[in-house]
Amino acid sequence: MSRLGAFGARLYRGEVGYDFVGKRKIWYGISILITITAIVGLAVRGLNMGIEFKGGAVFTIQHTTTSVAKAQTDTEAAAPGHEVVVQKLGSDGLRIQVSDLNPQNSAAVTTELSKDLNVPESKIAADLVGPSWGESVANKAWTGLGIFLVLVVIYLAIAFEWRMAVAALVALIHDLTITVGVYALVGFEVTPGTVIGLLTILGYSLYDTVVVFDSLKEQSKGITKQSRWTFSEVANRSINGTLVRSINTTVVALLPVAGLLFIGGGLLGAGTLNDISLALFVGLAAGAYSSIFIATPLVADLKESEPQMKALKKRVFAKRAAAAAKGESIEQTDYGTDDDAPADDDPAGATPAAAGSVNGPRSRNRNNGRPSGRRR
Repeated sequence: MSRLGAFGARLYRGEVGYDFVGKRKIWYGISILITITAIVGLAVRGLNMGIEFKGGAVFTIQHTTTSVAKAQTDTEAAAPGHEVVVQKLGSDGLRIQVSDLNPQNSAAVTTELSKDLNVPESKIAADLVGPSWGESVANKAWTGLGIFLVLVVIYLAIAFEWRMAVAALVALIHDLTITVGVYALVGFEVTPGTVIGLLTILGYSLYDTVVVFDSLKEQSKGITKQSRWTFSEVANRSINGTLVRSINTTVVALLPVAGLLFIGGGLLGAGTLNDISLALFVGLAAGAYSSIFIATPLVADLKESEPQMKALKKRVFAKRAAAAAKGESIEQTDYGTDDDAPADDDPAGATPAAAGSVNGPRSRNRNNGRPSGRRR
């Protein structure tokens, strides 16, 4: 077994772990700070909407040695008063966007570019784009997003419970806000490809969150019938148990996207790849972060507000305090089941090796994998 696999197995068994839920206020603070930065960036700088949303002309020139800077200067001179964006296509191509051009102006700009860049007019491909096309795509995308969020909340409320649905929805909004904020801060162009990327990352973010929720649901079955672990500790066990899987899937998903963004779009000059790859890259990273640091701790907070969970937490802490008063170690203490509950009703995953080791105690019956409820 590889070292990472062995480490993942120890995480799953609760032999090692990190107290993600216990430090949730730190993660909440970091997320609030990042979200505020994204919102301020969006409010101050705004989004750099692509020509598909504003309308204009796109000129594509192949096999030219003209630099981006010269093409920018020449195009601004040929179309004064219009916004110009020049991108490099491969090693010898240029893509020039000029906003708010009509067919007559487009023909005049083509002629000027032909003279200034020393390229035959027949080699300059000019395409006119109307603003209504981009608006139509955006409106349909927002409609689809709204329906998607409603269906997600309904599904999670049925499959799990409403608290998990709320936490997942908060995590999705968190991921969307950060991704859109990054676009505003770095000034990347927003195109229909960006909208597709945003919708794509929602599915990934939800997938990662559901994996942790499924583990939490399984491990918290019958949790109120024992007095060994609080709900937050079981939730922390669920995060640690799926941590290696989350890291593996995130790294594997980020590698090809990073290749598109940094090598394809940055090094090789295929700037059009940046439209979608930046949304995917930021969204995938934010989705993995929110599933670990936001969604599950938020579920723990919501569940801990329930009366039965408050009572459970009180029982757990009382037994631990009694054990400490007797000078017993935590592992020597009988945490078994409640007096009125049968031993078989222990939470499915809240075995002694579960959340406890993250916070200190470990299994006292690791030979058979479940507590006996008898005092030593």
